[in-house]
Amino acid sequence: MQDPDVDDEGYLIEPATWSVDVATAFASQENIELTEDHWDAIHFMREYYTEHQIAPDVRHVIKHLAKRHGNDSRNKIFELFPYGYVKQACKIAGMKRPRAWSTG
Repeated sequence: MQDPDVDDEGYLIEPATWSVDVATAFASQENIELTEDHWDAIHFMREYYTEHQIAPDVRHVIKHLAKRHGNDSRNKIFELFPYGYVKQACKIAGMKRPRAWSTG
């Protein structure tokens, strides 16, 4: 795999260059072993991005995960990506760094 072009913070410059291999490499850098639940969130994020050309707000991903895990799963996204939705989930899913969001 050729290393994709990333910005100074490690986010993809062009989300279209994302692949499963890129996600796995980014997850490894974050010390995350991707599970079925991680992939569920990541694929939802990728589909949302394809449709809207913007990274989904965390509330959309929480709502998606709740359909699978129940309403008591509000914190599931933070269990999957403990160092933050933007810092880990958006990066691993190949989103550009959302400009107005904090990395927390």
